[in-house]
Amino acid sequence: MSVSEGQETGVRRDEQYFSAQPSSEDRRRQLSVKLAGADRHVEVSNGVFSASRLDLGTSVLLRHAPAPAQSGNILDLGCGWGPIALHVALLSPRAKVWALDINERALELTRSSAMLNGVSNIEAVTAQDLPADLSFDQIWSNPPIRVGKEVLHNLLMTYLPRLSQGGSAYLVVQRNLGSDSLITWLNGQLPQGWEASKYASSKGYRVVEVTRP
Repeated sequence: MSVSEGQETGVRRDEQYFSAQPSSEDRRRQLSVKLAGADRHVEVSNGVFSASRLDLGTSVLLRHAPAPAQSGNILDLGCGWGPIALHVALLSPRAKVWALDINERALELTRSSAMLNGVSNIEAVTAQDLPADLSFDQIWSNPPIRVGKEVLHNLLMTYLPRLSQGGSAYLVVQRNLGSDSLITWLNGQLPQGWEASKYASSKGYRVVEVTRP
């Protein structure tokens, strides 16, 4: 559920972000991608974001964000076929990684890739299956900027406030799609003492860090 590229494989762009059951043909195939420092086999399909490769924005996030928390609950917000969740789960086997998406096919792919890689600490869920009282030590996301500001802002302000005390979030956003204005907006919306700032920049992207005191 990321946004740095447009329509792929003839699928409507909004299907990736808004459809629980994509209407496109489910043509599953395997890719080899580098996650957690090694080449991993993953399963991808149509109707899910970046179905032919590891998205550049996601790659920037995985290379430049700090090491994930070693324990506790970590949220992959808008997991797609699961590269962020897999990377984090492989690096932090004692943490529980919650892979969240509206797209049921994306969740199936995340579960399948977890099995392919012997990963047992990922829980792939829709919002209604996420425990309402659950807080997160970290949130990682390549958020869907192209869904529009209203939808994006609602998404971020639904989940960022669920950071635990001392928790942090890492979001990757293209500079030309408003990363700096998003930082300004977040600082105007988050509770007093919280902070959004630029953590890293690479290849036209910014990694935005949000911290809760």
